[in-house]
Amino acid sequence: MKLTKRQIAILVGTVLGDGFLQKTGTKNARLRLEHGDKQKEYLLWKAAQFPRLFQGKPSYLERKHPKSGGVYKYWRQQSSATPELGKWRALFYPEGKKQIPDTLAELLTESLALAVWYMDDGYYYGRDKVSYLYLGCVTKNEALIARNAIEKNFGIVSRVYDKKKKGFALYFPRVETIHMHNTIRNHILPIFNYKLNTSLTP
Repeated sequence: MKLTKRQIAILVGTVLGDGFLQKTGTKNARLRLEHGDKQKEYLLWKAAQFPRLFQGKPSYLERKHPKSGGVYKYWRQQSSATPELGKWRALFYPEGKKQIPDTLAELLTESLALAVWYMDDGYYYGRDKVSYLYLGCVTKNEALIARNAIEKNFGIVSRVYDKKKKGFALYFPRVETIHMHNTIRNHILPIFNYKLNTSLTP
């Protein structure tokens, strides 16, 4: 099967964010979606964008933290396995571990992709009117690739921050936060409006 331009954008944003491409066989892969209990609507929205891949209903799961004892409640849904997703896995998991590819600037071309990535891993700090895009456990070079791709394709300038145990993040100061939010605003689901600056000025 071939993915549409819209589906590719959503897939790119998802894989950069919380999605996981699981290898199944030598050439195939499937997409696993997992979101917290309060974001079930978001998971259902993602799955609905790929009607030929996702069938059935998501599963409700609970995971207990071994140290704190806290219980994390979340939903999971997995797609069918296809060679098309296998190709994307080879791109994002060249050695079995997810990484930001050198060719990101060629993949992250749609504002929808950036919006999905932000809905997954973005954070808006309302007091200072700045935003972060958490990248997780990537290398400094991968973080620079992400920063450069966003600046090249959308003209949005950020800085790489080392958040230590949280990994690297991209920091968007006030003016750039306005720019980014205006770029992705039309794609943001209502449940994530809290991640947007509602002002049109810094």
